[in-house]
Amino acid sequence: MSEPRPAPDPRGTAPAPRRLKPAPLLFEPPEATADPEHFFDLESMEDPRELLGRSTELALAFRAAADRATEYQALAAAQLADPKRFDRLPLSALAERAEWTEDYARKMVEFGRTLMRDGGSRPDGGD
Repeated sequence: MSEPRPAPDPRGTAPAPRRLKPAPLLFEPPEATADPEHFFDLESMEDPRELLGRSTELALAFRAAADRATEYQALAAAQLADPKRFDRLPLSALAERAEWTEDYARKMVEFGRTLMRDGGSRPDGGD
């Protein structure tokens, strides 16, 4: 899926790269996440064919999850920026809250409005 990307800084200065802390993976046991080398038991696989297969499955699952989370972000952005809301957020506040640029926030609001128009109130077409 093609998704909005932050616009370059017009002043020509690149912002310092932000290192985001990943969300905890709720389906891994707590003792597994205590070991920084542990990642879905991939480190213990010795057969490279098995390792490639399992790591590919995980990569595809995470991409799908990221795409879906982005769609939910867009829906929320569109709802929060809706001019009919008495408590709507201006783009600047929305961008600050989500740690986006205003240009990216604008694109996410447009994307969210498209999703709402085309598929109901949720990215999967449900209610």
